[in-house]
Amino acid sequence: MSILLTGGLGFIGSHVAASLLEHGHDVVILDNLCNSQASVARQLELLCAKPIPFYEGDVRDNAILATIFSKHPIAAVMHFAGLKSVAQSATDPLLYFDNNVGGTITLLQAMQQHGIYQFIFSSSATVYGIPQYLPYDEVHPTCPINPYGRTKLQAEEILADLAVSDKRWAIASLRYFNPIGAHPSYTIGELPNDQPNNLMPYINQVASKQRPFLTVFGNDYDTKDGTGERDYIHVMDLAEGHVAALRLIQKSAGLHTLNLGTGQPYSVLEMIQTFEKATGQSIPMKIGPRRQGDLPIYYACADKAKVILQWEAKRTLKEMCESAWKFELQRQSLFK
Repeated sequence: MSILLTGGLGFIGSHVAASLLEHGHDVVILDNLCNSQASVARQLELLCAKPIPFYEGDVRDNAILATIFSKHPIAAVMHFAGLKSVAQSATDPLLYFDNNVGGTITLLQAMQQHGIYQFIFSSSATVYGIPQYLPYDEVHPTCPINPYGRTKLQAEEILADLAVSDKRWAIASLRYFNPIGAHPSYTIGELPNDQPNNLMPYINQVASKQRPFLTVFGNDYDTKDGTGERDYIHVMDLAEGHVAALRLIQKSAGLHTLNLGTGQPYSVLEMIQTFEKATGQSIPMKIGPRRQGDLPIYYACADKAKVILQWEAKRTLKEMCESAWKFELQRQSLFK
C-alpha cells in the first residue's frame, strides 16, 4: 500500500516523503509545481534508491485524482497542496479559498469515491489568531486574522463534520508552527520559486550574498528584545510527526487535532545570532516597520502530541540553522 502526498515536492511535503520512505512506506506524489521543483522528485529517488511515482497536476483536477487512485493502492493521503502566503491571501482571497478549501473538498470527494478514509491535513497555527493566552493549546479559541488562516480553519471545520458524518474516517489535522532546516543529506530543503514567505530563506540569501541585508520588520514589540518571537521547528522533527500521525490514524478513527511545535519561542534577533554562530556567516540587517498582521509572539503547547503520538521535537535551533545553510551551500554547488 502507498501514501499519496499532494504537494509532495514542496518544502514540508518532500521531507515527509523522505521520512516515510525511510520508515519503509511507499509514496506517490502529486504536485502542480507552483512553489516547488520537479528535480526534488529525482533527489528523493536518489535518497531511497527506488523510483517514486510522480504526477504533475492540480489537486482540484478530478481526472488526475481518479487516475492516481485507480493505478495505485493508496491507503492514506497526506494533503500539503495549499497556498501559504499571508500577504498574497489578502490580495487574492478567491485564489486561496479556491485552492485551499476547494482543493481539499475535491480531494476528499475523490477519496470517498475510492473507499479511502485515512487523511492527514497540513494545517497551521494561524487558525488561532491573536493569542488569548500562551502557549497555544489545541482548545485555544480559533479566530484567524487573515484569509490564509481562514482557509485552513474552514478546511478543519469540513474535516470535523466529515468525521462525524461517517465513522470510517480517520483524520489527523496537524497545526504547524514555523518549520525550518533541511534533510541531513542536504539535498532537499526550503527552496521557494518566488519571493520567500519565511525568515530562513532570506537569511540564507543574505549569507550567500544574494541580498545585501536582512530587513527585520519591527523592533518595538513587547518581547524580550523587541523583535517578533516564533516557535521554530526542524522540518525533520515535523516530518517525523507525520509518520507518527500516520500510525495514529491507522489504528484510531475520528478527528485528531494536534499542534506540532517545540514550545520554545525564539526572536528574530536570536535566530540571526544563532545562525551566525552556527555557520560563521555575517548577516547584515536593517530595521524596518512592522508588517500588518504580524503578532508579537506565539508558540505551541505540544503536550497533546507528546502523549497521543509519542512524539516530540528534539532538534535544536543551532541544528536547524546549520542544516539550512548546508543545504544552501549544496544547492549553490549544483548550479555552479
